[in-house]
Amino acid sequence: MSTPAVGSTAPSPGSVLRGLRGFWTRPVPLARIAVFRTIAYLFVPVDVFLTTAWVRAHAEVPTVWYQPLEIARVLHLPTPTSTVVHVVQWALVLTALAAATGRAPRLLGTAVFVLYLEWMVIAMSYGKVDHDRIAYLVALAVLPTIGRVHWRDRRRSEAAGWAMAAVMVTVMLTYFLAAWAKMRFGGWDWATGSTITRAVIRRGTGLSEWTLDVPGLLVAVQWAMLVLEFAAPLMLLVRSDRARVALVVFLLGFHLMVFGGLRIIFLPHCVAILSILPWERAPEVLAAARRRLQPGRAAALATAPPG
Repeated sequence: MSTPAVGSTAPSPGSVLRGLRGFWTRPVPLARIAVFRTIAYLFVPVDVFLTTAWVRAHAEVPTVWYQPLEIARVLHLPTPTSTVVHVVQWALVLTALAAATGRAPRLLGTAVFVLYLEWMVIAMSYGKVDHDRIAYLVALAVLPTIGRVHWRDRRRSEAAGWAMAAVMVTVMLTYFLAAWAKMRFGGWDWATGSTITRAVIRRGTGLSEWTLDVPGLLVAVQWAMLVLEFAAPLMLLVRSDRARVALVVFLLGFHLMVFGGLRIIFLPHCVAILSILPWERAPEVLAAARRRLQPGRAAALATAPPG
């Protein structure tokens, strides 16, 4: 049996396992939780009244059309009558706004998660289940595990690190499992077929319709999508703040490009992506921006004509 050469840099199984454990427990500043928590909770009314405004229409749908998801059957959740839908809607919005203030983070945060889960059951129990909600739902589930924090809280916490790691892993799995589903149901024909071509024909804009005239371009795009989605686990290797910012810019840029070309946007997933950013640096960045603006403002006031 051969032995590793002296000075070999090949990682041992033990070091790999320690690295995986470190990923889940790497401390992060509590300020990151504080800022992202505010963003996540303030998005709830946007989602309820704009992104998924159609869910309210289920209040007028005959209850015989309700085909509850498995989780609704297991938990014996109520049938979404008109009263149930409207009560859940307003309770969710008001609770989220209260949670965004940072008060009673465990109690109000848990209530937001439970109510949003019920809102999603109401939304997805009529024959259509979207995959852009899971990372945001996980974010709402883990945020209440962190106690009271504030935007300038520089303390580092392993619990906060675990919460942010859970959201990041779910963001990654959203892409990876999307590729897996393409292969499971469409096989390699998905990559060589006309899926995006059909989408451009149905939903295209001036930013995407020109691609129909370029032979092979959209097939190449489909292959690129598969490669990137299957490579999604690599995002877990991101460590530095600059790399985190670059990753978020890349992911959000992709979703903005899709929206510009096909009018499809996964807003809850985009909110979950924001959890990757080093939000603890936001107060410093804002303070630096104000300092840069103040000399210019003072100079403008000094040179302004009297009166």
